[in-house]
Order: sequence, then C-alpha cells, then structure tokens
Amino acid sequence: MSEAKNYIETTVKNNDVVLFIKGTKDFPQCGFSGLVTQILGYLNIDYFDVNVLENDEVRQAIKDYSDWPTIPQLYIKGEFIGGADILRDMFETGEIRGLLDSKSIAYSITESA
Repeated sequence: MSEAKNYIETTVKNNDVVLFIKGTKDFPQCGFSGLVTQILGYLNIDYFDVNVLENDEVRQAIKDYSDWPTIPQLYIKGEFIGGADILRDMFETGEIRGLLDSKSIAYSITESA
C-alpha cells in the first residue's frame, strides 16, 4: 500500500469528519473548496482538513481512493459523501442535517446578527 493511501485511510478512520480540499479550512484555494468550508462553518461542524496542494501523491491518491475525480471530498464517519455540488444540494434540501443526525455528528446553525 502506498504511503499516501495509508495516510488517507488512517485520516478517514481516525476523524469523524474529514475534508480533503485545495487549501485549508481557514484559507481555501478554490471556489468549490470555499463553498464546502462555508457550509461546514455555517453548521459549526468540527472537522479535520487535508490540504491536497501540499502533497501531489495525496492529491492523486484521494481521487483513486474514492473513485471520484474532483476535490473537495467530504468523508463522514469513514463514508465518502461527495464534493461541493453534492454537499450544496444536501445543504439546500436539509438532507445534510439528517445525515449528520444519523451519524451522531454534532452541529448547530450559525445565526446571522
């Protein structure tokens, strides 16, 4: 097993919510990554982020691991959820809250002042 795949498996296994993104949760480097970090931030979800721009092997290995060609990629309790479009749709329909509840992931809605 490659070092990158081992890192991905360990990271996904040891963290309830993992986001593989271009950049970081505090400084996303593309619009799709930014969208997902905004949604997770709005829901106040505690998550581990992996900046795929720091390691080309991880960047390719995550695509192979999920059999999904794009980044960002969200994992909840070891399950691949999807990318920006899927998460946006789940957020807009409320489906993401049901998934979080079913997986016992704590969240709270950030209210605007």
